[in-house]
Formats: sequence, C-alpha cells, structure tokens
Amino acid sequence: MKKLLFYIGAVAFSSTLLFSTAVFGQIIEPEVERIERDATTLSEHYKRGIGLNVVMNNFGFGLGGEFRRIIAPQSELTASLRITGLRDASEQTFTDFFFGQQVIPNKYQRGLAFPLLLGMRQRVFADGIQNDFRFFVSASMGPAAAFTYPYFDDINDNGYREQFQDFFEPVNDMLSGFSEGDWHLGGAGEFKISLDIGDNFTRMSSIEFGYYFYYFPDGVQIMMPNQPVIRDDVPLGESPFVIVDGELAVEPFFEAQKFFGSPQITFTFGWLR
Repeated sequence: MKKLLFYIGAVAFSSTLLFSTAVFGQIIEPEVERIERDATTLSEHYKRGIGLNVVMNNFGFGLGGEFRRIIAPQSELTASLRITGLRDASEQTFTDFFFGQQVIPNKYQRGLAFPLLLGMRQRVFADGIQNDFRFFVSASMGPAAAFTYPYFDDINDNGYREQFQDFFEPVNDMLSGFSEGDWHLGGAGEFKISLDIGDNFTRMSSIEFGYYFYYFPDGVQIMMPNQPVIRDDVPLGESPFVIVDGELAVEPFFEAQKFFGSPQITFTFGWLR
C-alpha cells in the first residue's frame, strides 16, 4: 500500500512539474528591430567612371571600353565603344573528326561590328536595397559600322562554295580575305537590367543582362546568296546539278540580313572617382 501511494505521488508530482514547465517555458518575443539602411545617392560617392566591357551573346564574344558620368542623384550617362562578332543566328559549326578543321555550312562572309553607344542608367529600388547591391535599368543606342570579308575563296564569284573533286573552293582562315572586305553602316542598341556589386565606390564591378541588336538598312550578306539548281528527275549515276556553258547554274538562296538581335550578358570592370 505504501509503495502504491509512493508511485501515485511520484506520477502526480511529475505531471505537475511537466505542465508547470510547459506553462512557464513560454517566452515573450522581443520587438522586431528595424535595420537602418544606408542607401545613398550615387553622386555622394563618385562623379565618373571608366571600365572594360566583356560581352557574350549569340554573335560570340566582344570587348570594349565604357565611360560613365553622374548626371542626377541616381542617374548615369554612359558611352561605350566595342568590337564584337557578327553572325547569322542559324549558323552551326561542324568540326572534322580527323583533322580538327571547323566548317560552317552555307556561310558566305565573316563579320565584325564596331558599335558606338550612348545611353542612360537609372538606379531603382535605392530606398529598399543596400548600397552594396545597386540595381539599374538602362538603354543605349548609337551608330555602328560592320566589316565583312569572305569566308571561303569564291574563285568563280558565283556566291556558292563548290566542293567537287575537280573544283574545290577552300575555306579561308580567320586572317585571310581582309583585302576583299566591305564596310557597312547602320545602327545598334541595347536594353539591360544591371547590378553594380560592392560598397567600395572606387571600383566598378557590374553584371548586366539584356537584349542587343543591330540594324543595317542596306543589309549584310552573311550566308551564301546562291545555291545550285537541282534537277528533279535524275537518272541513276548522273549528277543532279545543272551545268550551263560549263558553269554550275545557281539560283537565289539567302537574302542579305538587315536586323541582327541576341540576348546578351555583359561584365564590366573598372574604376570610379
């Protein structure tokens, strides 16, 4: 009987202790502390900046220089000059398994572009995001010049690369054909979302995502303008190509391209002062 009363008392005491702990274990949460943000205007930290652009888009890689100047508390005027590739979006590069030579079917000319862009950068969310992550929206436009030169040695100048056993037109290397190149004048532009990183206002470090485009009113012939005429009914063993006066007959293929557009990523490194 004594043991029974002892066990009952122990259980009762444990239950009381458990519930008491649960009750008195509750704490009152402290008030949420407000964090003072130190976002300031750009003009308080620097007046101008100069940097190096590294560009990646569907045209390839590009390099350039960029100048920025503060024109309002959270606004910048920008100017940039670059050299970038110029190519058709349909291009596909194939590499020879044995010799490593790279060939792009239907390509007619290589191209380089030199855009000069003037634009604006406007800081957004300045009151809600700290100074070490500064978001911008920006737009730039300006003139552009493009230089195109032959992708292959078009010996008979018919706008088609012939690859027959008795007549073969070789692909030029990257540095060949400059003497036969042409210049084209047009315009370029870009729309971007930018992020400047770091609270050190003596260094420029930016990453930008956007859309980039060129427009050439007279068109640029990147892909082959002609293709061979193929006969519909070809007897077995005969060539399907049409030959006229000993020359391969050709017909129109790709037209000169006026508009070139691509998504783009830009990295910028430089100095602020």
